[in-house]
Amino acid sequence: MDYFSFSIRILTTERSASLPWLPRPIALDGSYVGDVGFDPFYLSSIPKNFAGFIQPPSWEETKGIDTLYWMREAELKHSRIAMLAVTGWIACDGGFGPVPLRFPGSIYSVDSIPDSYSAHDILVSQGSMGFLLLVVAVLEFCSSAALVQVSKGELDREAGDFGLDPIQLLKGKSKDAVDNMKLKEINNGRLAMLAFGGIATQTALGSHAFPYF
Repeated sequence: MDYFSFSIRILTTERSASLPWLPRPIALDGSYVGDVGFDPFYLSSIPKNFAGFIQPPSWEETKGIDTLYWMREAELKHSRIAMLAVTGWIACDGGFGPVPLRFPGSIYSVDSIPDSYSAHDILVSQGSMGFLLLVVAVLEFCSSAALVQVSKGELDREAGDFGLDPIQLLKGKSKDAVDNMKLKEINNGRLAMLAFGGIATQTALGSHAFPYF
C-alpha cells in the first residue's frame, strides 16, 4: 500500500479533534504534545524531506527530516520568539510599570525611540538592527548543526529541544510533569504569536502608546 492510499484510508475514518467536521491529518496522530489535529490545509501531511534546507542533498546522503518534525521545530522557535517579542514590546512602552524598560544609552532612550512601533525603522537607521541580524544569523547557523545531525541519524533529538533548562525546571520531573510543562509552553507560544500580530496591527491602526487603544 503506497503512502497516498494509506493517507486516504486514515483520513476518511478519523476526524480532527479540533475541527471535527474535517478528516484528521495523517501526521497528527497525537505523538506530539499539544497536538489537537489542527491543520485545515493538511500541510503536515505533505511528504517532503526538509534536510535540503540546511544542507544541500548533493553533499551526502542523509536520513532526512520529515515534514511534521520540521514544522514542530519552526512552531516552537516562533512561539518562543513571539513570547519574548510580546513581553519586550509591552515592556518598552511602559506596560509593566511607570518607566519604560530600555537598554542603557541615549540611542535607546524614550527621546530617541518614543515607542515600540517606531523602533524598527529607527534602529535600522541607527545600525543596531544590522548587529541584531548578525547575532540571529550566528544563532541560526549554530542551531542548524543539530538539525544536520538529526537528518544524518546521528542525534536522537525531539523537535525544538536544545537542552536549555538553566534553572532546572524539568530536573527530576516525571514524564507527565514534563509533558505538562511542554503543553504550557506550546499553548502560550501559540497565543503569543496571535498576540504579537494583534499588537502590531492595533498599534499601526490606533494609538502607539500602551494600552494601544
